[in-house]
Amino acid sequence: MAEWIQGTVADNIHWTENLYSLKIDADVEPFVAGQFTSLALEIDGERIARPYSFLSAPGQNPLEFFFYTATGGVLSNAMLDLEAGDSIWLKKKANGFFTLSEVPSSKDLWMFGTGTGIAPFFSILKTEELWERFENVILVHGVRTNADLRYQELIENIRHDQPERFQFKAFVTREDAAGAYRGRITSAIADGNLESLCGINLSPENSQIMLCGNPDMVKDTVAVLKERGFKKNLRRTPGQITVENYW
Repeated sequence: MAEWIQGTVADNIHWTENLYSLKIDADVEPFVAGQFTSLALEIDGERIARPYSFLSAPGQNPLEFFFYTATGGVLSNAMLDLEAGDSIWLKKKANGFFTLSEVPSSKDLWMFGTGTGIAPFFSILKTEELWERFENVILVHGVRTNADLRYQELIENIRHDQPERFQFKAFVTREDAAGAYRGRITSAIADGNLESLCGINLSPENSQIMLCGNPDMVKDTVAVLKERGFKKNLRRTPGQITVENYW
């Protein structure tokens, strides 16, 4: 059984009423960008745990995680009230295969995330391997409202460092938002608008795609991409679509 260790909350950043990030000091084992660990609290005499992807890059301290308080989410609602200095449990060893080592090389890498499912992409974007293997990187984030678009300073820093190779596109479903597009990612793929916005074609020959977020979004996007000739990326049968459900 994986070993649990105790970490200390360094900061709890409340972005909105339901959206927040935790920074945690903890002596975890080295992890690979895109992997996840489990966090836990003792609630009513029971250790309640859930897996969460690292938003921070390997070697970055403190560790950082991104949350949305789901209805009925006992742990996510409890962690919302944590303050600096509070304790929290983490699994010492990370897990997961949503990493660049599992993605075949290609010209373009498209990263599609919804809500807090964008977290592992931020970890991956901070690595040198990404920029060594792909010519163009496109990060696409789908959210409900403009207030859910966070880490824009981090995105601007990446734009500054990779002005010719990095693009960010935001899609907001419930309202009009400056600098974002109204609608869903799946629709923008299906009608070709996303490719027009980016000036880059989605093609099985030149594109690798990583999907992370709401399982319904992942399923629908995979279906749209399969109609375009893409296939799931599996170890025995390499393809172009690598997925992680994050809910």
